[in-house]
Amino acid sequence: MIGLGNSSSGISFQSVLGPSCTIKTLLFSSGPPEMLALLANEIQIAYVGPDPAVSAYINDNQALQIVSGAASGGALFVVTNQSGITNINATGGIATLNGGTFAAPSLGNTQDVALETYLNIHHVNGTTIKFASDSSLVTEITDNGIDGAWLPQPYASLALADANANGEKGAHIFLNEQQLWPGGNFSTAEMVVSTSYLSAHADVVQKLVLANVEEIQWMNQNPVQAALAINASIFQLSGTYLSSAVLNQSISTLSFTYNPLITSVQQQAQNAYALGFLGSTEPDLTGLFNLTYLNNALTQLGLPTVSS
Repeated sequence: MIGLGNSSSGISFQSVLGPSCTIKTLLFSSGPPEMLALLANEIQIAYVGPDPAVSAYINDNQALQIVSGAASGGALFVVTNQSGITNINATGGIATLNGGTFAAPSLGNTQDVALETYLNIHHVNGTTIKFASDSSLVTEITDNGIDGAWLPQPYASLALADANANGEKGAHIFLNEQQLWPGGNFSTAEMVVSTSYLSAHADVVQKLVLANVEEIQWMNQNPVQAALAINASIFQLSGTYLSSAVLNQSISTLSFTYNPLITSVQQQAQNAYALGFLGSTEPDLTGLFNLTYLNNALTQLGLPTVSS
């Protein structure tokens, strides 16, 4: 969102591409429909979670490539107080999940794969999984329509805030997904490009990857200004600002990185395969990551390159 027009940093995709290039944007409620749009050539470049990106790559003849990372972390398993579910470290812990009704934004998206993998690994029994948009799941948590949801930010923090403002109901964090990954680092957003567009417009992709790296650097070096810019972008898209509490909690669980975190994506692909999302053959991700443009940008900026 910031890259579409960040007057604070002076960096934007449009300024990098110049006035002769027109940027058109589309918004999606989750990754799977976004990847369908990319495969249909309705969009050519996208920010998307790793699991929908891997699925599109595997199931559609290597039709896209990951050219840069964008974000790590920022996913919480939020549960309602009335569900009787404690938290991962409390008495009962995982056993209190048995028989629950849980949700994720979309079948096969990054949060769904994380949720289903977690339930399977820990042999949680008798659960029901539902799917709805992020904003609908915030309402479901607030109204106790479900027992919990694995949500990305800022929706996880919105669900907590709205539910806890609702008097007798309330919600809490069962698990921050960062607890499941070495160093707390796991991919939640990647910059992907359709293979056909990359072949035809490598120069445009190179400029956009450079802008992506510069914008992420600016965000990490100017966290207060970045938070304000993010909130301004959210207002432009939704007509509503996040409260400072929700904004700060959301950002505290996220990190912004141009590193695509290949190891975590490979593990996320293995998890999706184990759940049956990637067909009957173990996923081969050879060719999914094209680091040429990212490393060109890093070299130009005097930064260490990323290895595969």
